[in-house]
Amino acid sequence: MVGRDHIDRARPEPAPDGDTTDIEFVGVTKRFGEIVAVDNVNLAIARGAFYTLLGPSGCGKTTSLRMIAGFDQPTAGDVRIGGASVVGIPAYKRPVNMVFQQYALFPHFDVADNIGYGLRQRTPRPSKQEIAKRVGETLELVRLPGFERRRIWELSGGQQQRVALARALINRPTVLLLDEPLAALDRKLRREMQIELQTLQREVGITFVLVTHDQEEALSMSDTICIMLDGRIVQTGSPKELYDEPTNRYVADFVGKSNFFAGAIAECDRERGAVRLANGRVLAGRRPKGGQTLTPGQRGAIAVRPELIQVMAAKAVTDDTVDVAAPGRVKNRIFLGEHTEYLIGTEELGDILALVPKYVETAEGGFSRGDDVKVGWRGSAALTLADA
Repeated sequence: MVGRDHIDRARPEPAPDGDTTDIEFVGVTKRFGEIVAVDNVNLAIARGAFYTLLGPSGCGKTTSLRMIAGFDQPTAGDVRIGGASVVGIPAYKRPVNMVFQQYALFPHFDVADNIGYGLRQRTPRPSKQEIAKRVGETLELVRLPGFERRRIWELSGGQQQRVALARALINRPTVLLLDEPLAALDRKLRREMQIELQTLQREVGITFVLVTHDQEEALSMSDTICIMLDGRIVQTGSPKELYDEPTNRYVADFVGKSNFFAGAIAECDRERGAVRLANGRVLAGRRPKGGQTLTPGQRGAIAVRPELIQVMAAKAVTDDTVDVAAPGRVKNRIFLGEHTEYLIGTEELGDILALVPKYVETAEGGFSRGDDVKVGWRGSAALTLADA
């Protein structure tokens, strides 16, 4: 395995003040006519981080990536790479490279010619021996040694993705931009490549910025996730922070699955809040750290993750196991290997999604569609969120 030294030597030295920020947006706005694609965004991406811009189509994540790459220029504000403004600097002069969703490999070139293409465009051009050496090193880095003479159509989807990564890395960029690079792969291969990308990022030590709408992909790969909506940042944090401490219902709904019980905020303080449902029942939960402001009377929701829902026999005693319980009936059951997904219909709380681990299912025998059950959760499992 080639070490990271041959990549790291090309990285800029830290600024004298010790700044370790690779990319910074300062009040960045991007308009396309009357459409505001990015709206006064401020963000800082640490050097060497795996940073993900996550959100639905049209949220501004791809436009933000294109402004880092230099394909689009901001309407207002400043984009900085390595502490220096890059506004007005074209893409080919920026210390970044990009891997596209469709890879954009040249079908008439073999693997070596695809990977070495960027080196051949340099002035002065490196020697053929130097290009061949660098191609070989980079192929080792992406675990494709000996593939130099392969044709693109002879490669699997995962191998083509690695060639696209190698072509981007061979120029030793400060930042590697990834525009949904795994979208075209099947589920199993996509999971394998997620692990490969994480490993590669640690080995080369450069900043990776990923754009995706796939929450699972973002959670599994990122150091930091920035969730966007309507051109603005809703919340930024580690995958664990966003999953456990979502600032509002939008974040909780976008990052993972949740059961939501909506109504009006009945009461709240700094640590806990309660929501009165339409049927008059009041449910309570803790306030997440940094959660959106709540006031009595506004719309809110109690959120409970499916894996924190317990499914019990209808006659089970719940005094010592759950704080909230409701009778229900199994509407659907899906076996997913490591766990079983249940959809439970209840009269009081509506449909509730529960994920039961295999070891629990094995020990208790599980339930079938149509079975009467009881569902519940601990009070600590519930969050009180603004219904924004």
